[in-house]
Amino acid sequence: MTAGSRGDVAPYTGLGHALSRAGHEVTLVTHGCFERLVAESGVRFHPLPLDPRAELESARGRALHRSGSGVGKLVRVMGMARSLAGTMTDDMLAAARSSDVLLLAASTAPLGHAIAEGLSLPSIELPLQPLAPTREFAPPMLGSGSWGGLGNRVAGHGVNLAIERVFSAAVPDARARLGLPRNKTRGEPTGTVLCGFSPLVVPRPHDWGPHLSVTGYWWPYDGEPQLPPELQDFLDAGAPPVFVGLGSATVPDPARLSSEVVRAVRGAGLRAVIQRGWGGLEAEGDDVLTVGEVPHSALFPRMAAVVHHCGAGTTAAGLRAGVPAVPVPVQFDEGFWAARLVSLGVAPRAVPLRRFTADALAAALRQATGDPSYGRRARDLADGLRAEDGMAPVLDAVNRLGG
Repeated sequence: MTAGSRGDVAPYTGLGHALSRAGHEVTLVTHGCFERLVAESGVRFHPLPLDPRAELESARGRALHRSGSGVGKLVRVMGMARSLAGTMTDDMLAAARSSDVLLLAASTAPLGHAIAEGLSLPSIELPLQPLAPTREFAPPMLGSGSWGGLGNRVAGHGVNLAIERVFSAAVPDARARLGLPRNKTRGEPTGTVLCGFSPLVVPRPHDWGPHLSVTGYWWPYDGEPQLPPELQDFLDAGAPPVFVGLGSATVPDPARLSSEVVRAVRGAGLRAVIQRGWGGLEAEGDDVLTVGEVPHSALFPRMAAVVHHCGAGTTAAGLRAGVPAVPVPVQFDEGFWAARLVSLGVAPRAVPLRRFTADALAAALRQATGDPSYGRRARDLADGLRAEDGMAPVLDAVNRLGG
């Protein structure tokens, strides 16, 4: 069960496919707009209501652009999510009633755990980010940086309490429907949590409890990925281009940002593949090509560098491809992943969207593509990621439950 954008869904298509191949009957429960994405992986599908893109493009969603970044914007997004959380209850309950085990993304975990308790089902939490409080770094949802050991841990608890508040109406209602007490004493979670990222990217914090594990990445199911003929022709027509995309991030002025991106790419003497994404980036020219959704596993290895918003899934795809990165974080955990890319030596610096200029991006691109150390480090890290099997610990955990 997962909710959110494409990046919150795609990793679970690969995980679901692996569970299915191991003999389990798998249903992916997420927004109806992702039915085609899920169907390609061969697992069953149960739709949740809402279209997350439509919500972001609504008047309420567009107002978030005026919220700045950091804690203030997080509070406003949490408020928006709180008003929508209860709409998922009926469909999550319906899917759970025909299931033996619930596997829960962070976006559905509070409500999913209540449903699992009410139906006497085991559950496993499968976050894509390191959300459990730790002294070793600040909560990823607040971006990069550190507030000191104790401050980091306290802030982590604060963010998790804010996430619980998103479900402060939905969870008691669901518990009451299932014959449970409406309110449950809050405590430190101790159920199994398997984190879907690589310890080479974020080492497991030393102060985490034994119930928390880092498995390695869960790669989206791509089958035999094919690139569109127009894109293939563009790639064959010259030197490797750079990729520029902001995934599911929306921006207040797509035309202006697109123009700045093209100016930066040309200023760096490069070609570019620009992905429209939910932000609606668009450009034309012999040296730029605009594309829609394409499999990152087929495209990224052919890039000179990838410029992206640093969502968890896109960050993973860029690392898997073994090419340098230029992070353009927009909000929330993207600042955390951007800082990781820089510290790993695969990116020269971050160019946050709120401080974005063509000159800044051009300078970062020249460094990322001109200094061979970034490519070497990216290839070395990709070799390490290929040696990991993030699916295996999840399969083992499910099998131990007798599923």
